[in-house]
Amino acid sequence: QVQLVESGGGLVQAGGSLRLSCAASGGTGSRYAMGWSRQAPGKEREFVARISWSGASTIYADSVKGRFTISRDNAKNTVYLQMNSLKPEDTAVYTCAAQGSGTWYKSEAYDYWGQGTQVTVSS
Repeated sequence: QVQLVESGGGLVQAGGSLRLSCAASGGTGSRYAMGWSRQAPGKEREFVARISWSGASTIYADSVKGRFTISRDNAKNTVYLQMNSLKPEDTAVYTCAAQGSGTWYKSEAYDYWGQGTQVTVSS
């Protein structure tokens, strides 16, 4: 069983930056590929980034490509999402998840989920 805890959310002005962290405990969290998704009120969940267990491979949604960077430190069992040039439309609850198998941008691919952290971008 893997527990995931996100931190680093908050309120930021448009154009600003935030770094989210996702700390894993209770299992072999470093052996999972990890993804970050977000969900705004009334909208479907959108997967924004995914990183392989080694960190060698990353992939991004078009909506965040060039602005967001996913990374991980397996020694610390932590995955990060650096978010730059934030826009009001980035406002959402951001959640990290550990991927079991399947398509990276689909919820059913993930075995473990965090509780989420709120990111609010003001205009």
